[in-house]
Amino acid sequence: MQINHHSPDRRLIELAIEHADLDNLIDRASGTSPVDEIMIRRLKKRRLLLKDEMARIRGSLSPDESA
Repeated sequence: MQINHHSPDRRLIELAIEHADLDNLIDRASGTSPVDEIMIRRLKKRRLLLKDEMARIRGSLSPDESA
C-alpha cells in the first residue's frame, strides 16, 4: 500500500499542528514586554487563514448532505 503524502487528511494534520504552534507563539509573544503588536497581528492573521483552510478541507471531505 502506497502512502499519499498529499492527502487531505494529512494536510489537515499539518495545518492543525501549525495552528497550534501559532497559538503557542502568540501566547508567548503576548506575555513579553514590550509587546510587538504588529507581529502579533500578523501571527493572528496567519492563524485565521489556517483555520479557514482547515474548514475548507473538512467541507470538501464531508460535503453538505442537502445537496
